[in-house]
Amino acid sequence: MMDVLLRILLFHLLTSLGSEIINGKKVPDDLMLYMASVQDSSGRHICGGFLINEDFVVTAAHCRKPTSVVLGTHNLKKINNGTNRYSVETCEHPSYVNVKSGNDIMLLKLSKKAQLGNRIQPVQLPKAETKLKDKTKCRVAGWGLTKTRGQVTAVLQVADVPFVDLEVCKTKWNEVPFTLPNNVICAGGFNAKKGFCRGDSGGPLVCGREAVGVVSFNMKRNCDYPNVPNVYTDISKYLDWIKEISKRQKC
Repeated sequence: MMDVLLRILLFHLLTSLGSEIINGKKVPDDLMLYMASVQDSSGRHICGGFLINEDFVVTAAHCRKPTSVVLGTHNLKKINNGTNRYSVETCEHPSYVNVKSGNDIMLLKLSKKAQLGNRIQPVQLPKAETKLKDKTKCRVAGWGLTKTRGQVTAVLQVADVPFVDLEVCKTKWNEVPFTLPNNVICAGGFNAKKGFCRGDSGGPLVCGREAVGVVSFNMKRNCDYPNVPNVYTDISKYLDWIKEISKRQKC
């Protein structure tokens, strides 16, 4: 009985995420032009995302029921629905069940091609399996609160986060106890005061010039910071699926 209760508690802890970058800074208007605000039918920001080509945005599969994305602005108070907003069709990974079982990735097919230019540009994806050294400097970005129970910000924030060796990450999560799903990587939130928290879900982990991860889950609502690493979906494990969907232009 206690084991069942623990599993239920862990599930709620993992899924109670929202939209925060902790100890970040404002993103300059001419950088991270691939960032997307994933929004619901009311025009509310629900998750982050990132543009990978003229037709598709990547986000997390647990960002359920998005209807549009906003591209081309870092300030969500400055949205031109005629030029910034794109309706989307959702392409959830077919093996996704919930965050604790993995495969937390979704493609959003834009209703029209993104207007690439000095405000909108796609980000590169890795060409092979992600192999980064422990403590490699990466970046995570998003909109929302800037500290636990803090104030919402409409301006895109970014934080530098150290890559965490996967075996170290697994060991720390096993102490919770929780077994990480397959096809994940880790960065920030462990021996660091920077990372993501509630609702940055779907945003990219960028290392060098490549988006290598998709924000998936963290532990609890405490962002100040629990001593377990932040967990991302490993994009390199899904390159074939992304290429297939992109080629046929539909889910």
